[in-house]
Amino acid sequence: MSLSEATKARFAREVAKYPKEQAQSAVMACLSIVQQEQGWVSAEAEAEIAAYLGMAPIAVREVTTFYNMYNQQPTGKYKLNVCTNLPCQLRNGQNALEHLCKALGVEDGGTTADGLFTVAKCECLGACADAPVMLVNDRQMLSYMSNDKLDDLVATIQAAEGKGA
Repeated sequence: MSLSEATKARFAREVAKYPKEQAQSAVMACLSIVQQEQGWVSAEAEAEIAAYLGMAPIAVREVTTFYNMYNQQPTGKYKLNVCTNLPCQLRNGQNALEHLCKALGVEDGGTTADGLFTVAKCECLGACADAPVMLVNDRQMLSYMSNDKLDDLVATIQAAEGKGA
C-alpha cells in the first residue's frame, strides 16, 4: 500500500488540528481515514501512518488493536456489530448475535461467502436501555433489535444489493 496524495491531504488536515510537536495525536483520525478508503487497516497501512506521523510502528499497532472500531482484516460490505456486554446480554444481546450468525451461516467474527456481511460481537455501545443494540458499518446504531428486526434488516440489505435471501 502506498498513501495516495488525496489520503495524505486528508491526513494533513487532521494533523493541522494539533500543535506541530503533537502530530501523533492525529493517529486515530488517520486510521479512520485509511479504513474508510480501504475497508480495513493493514500492517502496511499502520507502518505508513507511523512514518507520516513520526511514530514508532508499534505505537500505531497498539492503537489499532486497542479499539475494536478498526478492522484488522478485510470485512464484508456490511459490518454488523452486536453488543454482548453484560447489560445487553441481560436483554438478549447474545441471543441477537447468535440469531444473526445462524441466519447468515457464519461464526462470530465471520464473513458471508458472498462478502456482503461480517457479523461480530462488540464492546459497549452506550445504549444499554435500548438492547439489543448493534452498530452497522461503525456508523449507524440500531436499537431494540429483536429477531424479527434482525431478519428484516438482513432482507432489506440483501434486496438493496440484488441478492435473494
